[in-house]
Amino acid sequence: MSFLLNFIRNILHSMLQFFSFGKNKLTNSLNIYIKTNTGKSLSVDLDPQWDIKNVKQLVAPQLGLEPEEVKIIFAGKELGDTITLSECDLGQQSILHAVKINKRIKLPSQSTSLQEEVEEESGSKPLCETLSDLTFSTSEDDVETVHNISDTSDVVKNRVHFFVFCPTCKALKSGKIRVRCHFCKSGAFTVHWDPQGWEDVLEPKRITGLCENSDENCANILQNVEPTFAEFYFKCSEHTSLGEKDQSVPLYHIRPNIMEVPCLACADVCDPVFVFQCAERHVTCLDCFRQYCRTRLMDRQFWQHPEFGYTLGCPAGCADSFITEIHHFRLLTDQQYDQYQRFATEEFVLQAGGVLCPQPGCGMGILADADCTKITCINGCGYVFCRMCLQGYHIGECRTPDVTNSAGSCSYSVDPARAADARWDEASKVAIKVLTKPCPKCRTPTERDGGCMHMICTRAGCGYHWCWVCQVEWSTDCMASHWFG
Repeated sequence: MSFLLNFIRNILHSMLQFFSFGKNKLTNSLNIYIKTNTGKSLSVDLDPQWDIKNVKQLVAPQLGLEPEEVKIIFAGKELGDTITLSECDLGQQSILHAVKINKRIKLPSQSTSLQEEVEEESGSKPLCETLSDLTFSTSEDDVETVHNISDTSDVVKNRVHFFVFCPTCKALKSGKIRVRCHFCKSGAFTVHWDPQGWEDVLEPKRITGLCENSDENCANILQNVEPTFAEFYFKCSEHTSLGEKDQSVPLYHIRPNIMEVPCLACADVCDPVFVFQCAERHVTCLDCFRQYCRTRLMDRQFWQHPEFGYTLGCPAGCADSFITEIHHFRLLTDQQYDQYQRFATEEFVLQAGGVLCPQPGCGMGILADADCTKITCINGCGYVFCRMCLQGYHIGECRTPDVTNSAGSCSYSVDPARAADARWDEASKVAIKVLTKPCPKCRTPTERDGGCMHMICTRAGCGYHWCWVCQVEWSTDCMASHWFG
């Protein structure tokens, strides 16, 4: 009996190990798309511990080639045979490009460095391995500061970190850099040298390379127009790749705090941080940056920059420190970002010489001729108002609004929040503005409770006949067009 129990126990243990191994193998495999320059695409499951030589042996028969005749291109680099997939910045459903090796014929005048000869023979490391946070600084002073640190080994060994706003995840995420031909947008492209800073990545036509795409149109353009340039773009590293069109916006002001710089506002050392592009390179933590944006947004103290849009500068007041990529403001909540977009639109309309509909709940931006004083909110609420005083349209001079004299001394302080809640007649003022229209002649608020659109002012000495829709003197045109609405 004991022998039978031990036999069953061993069988169950072996089955458990088998299913556990199968589960781990399935979980650790990478589903990769391999594209060829002939337009063929393969979907394969690869072990992350495989090296590029294994990948070539798998792909070469599909192309009718020998493994030695194939090179694997990823993120602007021809990968060496000894590079493992785990060393590359791959994710599920990433794309590798497999192309046939074409030996280049060198002219006698061309010189080749020893490093280039080695790379031609054995490929190179992926871009994520050759870039580092140290070399990817945008300021020479930052590089000198890091070099002056006694122990830079921990700094140099760190890979470069990118942060993006992912439209799929709709949040701040870590990112990964990708490269393609700026003509044909093919990823079968190798760069001649690595980018040395954000300028090389963000500005076009900074780095040249070799396009391996067999598209004749691309080849003709490259031969007759200009050199091949690299085009850099970013993907989110925290969700499955959705193809070559899956792109995210780089948030290049957000950096890993490799030098442990304290926050300008709270003095805490946080990671990552927001680095302003001022001469002092001021740093804030992301929480303080959000609070800075919220405060300025509530006070409407953003700048409408002619080039960068509705933006902010360094909180220390430094010159030339405007945030040039407004997607950094996506760190705000959805409600706050919607408010930011609304304020930005309003500021744009006002600076363009337009006006905003003063009707509560509308705020439609209107661009009208400079000499037009009667404004109609056509695409909004239909309100007709005077451009000069932003009140209902009227005849004659604008009435100067009453100004409350707030001068004088007060022996006690008042909480602004409580003062805002203690306005007894505020609700009545809002109701009058929403439910009434002023008489175009005497400005008396008038409420329409039914009937036709022909209004007669009941104020003593006025008796003006006017149209509720047009807010002008009643005429036969009004009677024909909208007497009863």
